[in-house]
Amino acid sequence: MSHDKKKRRLDRDAEVAQLSHDNELHDWQQQEEDADRMVMLIGSMYRDNNSVVEVFGRRLVKMSSAKVIEEHGFVSEHFGKKLTTRDTFPVLDALHQLGEHSMRYDIGKATLLCQQNNACGSTEKLVTYLRPLIASTQKTSHHDEFFKKDISSPRQVLARRPQDIVLYGFGRIGRLLARMLVEKTGSGCKMLLRAIVVRQKLDPKLDLQKRASLLMSDSVHGSFPGTCTITVDESSQALVVNGNKINVIYAARPGEVNFESYGIRNAIVIDNTGIWRDRDGLSKHLASPGVAKVLLTAPAKDANIPTVVAGVEPVIVPGKEEASWVDENIVCAASCTTNAIAPVLQVVEKEYGLVKGHIETVHSFTNDQNLADNFHTKKRRGRSAVLNMVITETGAGTAVGKCLPQLAGKLTANAIRVPTPDVSLAILVLTLEREVTVEEVNQFLLAASLEGPLKDQIDYVANGDAASSDMVGSRSACIVDSCATITQGSQLNLYCWYDNEFGYSCQVIRVAQKLAGVHFTRFPS
Repeated sequence: MSHDKKKRRLDRDAEVAQLSHDNELHDWQQQEEDADRMVMLIGSMYRDNNSVVEVFGRRLVKMSSAKVIEEHGFVSEHFGKKLTTRDTFPVLDALHQLGEHSMRYDIGKATLLCQQNNACGSTEKLVTYLRPLIASTQKTSHHDEFFKKDISSPRQVLARRPQDIVLYGFGRIGRLLARMLVEKTGSGCKMLLRAIVVRQKLDPKLDLQKRASLLMSDSVHGSFPGTCTITVDESSQALVVNGNKINVIYAARPGEVNFESYGIRNAIVIDNTGIWRDRDGLSKHLASPGVAKVLLTAPAKDANIPTVVAGVEPVIVPGKEEASWVDENIVCAASCTTNAIAPVLQVVEKEYGLVKGHIETVHSFTNDQNLADNFHTKKRRGRSAVLNMVITETGAGTAVGKCLPQLAGKLTANAIRVPTPDVSLAILVLTLEREVTVEEVNQFLLAASLEGPLKDQIDYVANGDAASSDMVGSRSACIVDSCATITQGSQLNLYCWYDNEFGYSCQVIRVAQKLAGVHFTRFPS
C-alpha cells in the first residue's frame, strides 16, 4: 500500500472514530437533558401529590440525572428492551399533567404500553391516550380510603388529614425514620412526624442541640438531605426540620405522655428503643391519650404479637383469620435480617419448594456491642466490635416461621458480627424440592425484582465487583448478588446484601403505611 493510500485510510478511520465519539456524546447529552427535566417533574409529583415514579419497579425519586439514566440502563440490560430517558420523558410529562392523586407510576411499563398501542408522539396525544386508563385505575382503587378511616375506630370518619406518627426513641433507626418521614412531607403527605420521645440526658437546651446535630450529620448515611438547616425551637421544645415542627418530649417510660395536649390524635407510635418487646410493656403506650397503635422495630418476645415483614403477606395472627394484623393495635416489624431473608425465601419456596435451610448472616456491628473489650451480659459481645469478627446468635430463622408458617421448623440461623458500620450479608444455604441451575434461579429472581409483587423488597445486582459499601442507602429489604449464586443439584446458595439500617427503616415505613391504611395505586396496574 502506497504512503498516500495508507494516509487516506488512516484519515477515514479517524473521521469514523470521531463521528462515533460525537454521536455517543450527543446521545448522552440528549439523555442527560431529558433526565434533568425528569428529575424536576419527579420531584414535583412527589412533593405535590406524594406520587412515586419508578422504572420497572426501580424508584427514581430523589435521584440525580446520572442515576436516572443508570436505572434506565439496568432495565435495558436485564429486561431485553432498550429504554432511555428520551423514550420515557414524554410519557412522564403526560403523567405529570394528569397526576392529581397519590399513585405509583411505572414510566417503564407505561412507555411500553404506549409504544405497543401506537400512542407515542406529542404530549397531547399521550395525555389523550393515558387519561381514560388512569381514570379507570383510580375508579377501581381504594387508595384514598385512609382519609375516611380512624385507625382506632374504623367506622368513624375523619377530616382529610395525614396520619400522626410518634417516634419513641431516637437512635440509629429512629433518626433514619425521621429523615424518611420528613422527606415525604408535602401537600400530598399521608403520614406526618409529630413528635419524638426520648430520655433527657442533658439540660434541655443542650439536649435539643445534640438531637438536632445527630439528625443533621450521619457518618454512614451522610448529611441530612434537606435544603434548610435543622433549627432548635427552645421555647416550644421542638426541632424544626424543613418546615416540619417536631415536638421533642422527655419521658422515662411508655404511658407518661399526654399526646393530645400536643394536638396529636390517633397516632401510630413507632417504638425503636428495643427496651419494651412484650405485650405488657408495649401496651403501656396505648394508655397515653392520643395513641392508637404501636409498631415495634425489634423482634417481639410475645408469640401473640404479630410479626410482619412488609410485602410478605398474609400474616396469621394466633386465633384469628389471615391478614388481620392490620386491625391489631400492637405489631412487630421483625428484625433487619428477617426482613432481608423472608421475601427471597417466600418467592423461592413458592417456585421451587423448600425442604430445609440454614441462614448465616455476616452482620455489621451494632450499638449493643462494645468498642473495646469490656463486660457484656451476652456471650462474645463484650469483645471489641471494631477489632473482631464475633459469632453470635440470631432469631431470624425462627422469626421467618412467624410470618411464613410454611417454613416453621425448616430453618436454622446464626450470625457473625464484623467490623463494618452498616450493610450486612445473608447467606442462604437451601435444599430445594427439585434440581435447579444458576441461570434459572438468577432469571427468576431478576424477574421478581422487576415485576413481582415483592419488587419493593427484592433488588438484584449483577456486578461482579460489587461490595458492601455499594449497598448503603438501598431502599430494598435485600439485594440478590447474582454473581455469587451457587447451585449443585437441588442445593442452592444465595447471597443477599441488605442495608440493615436504611433498608430496614424503609420496611418499617411500609408496615406503618399499611397500619394507617395508606395505599398507593400502581399505574399501569
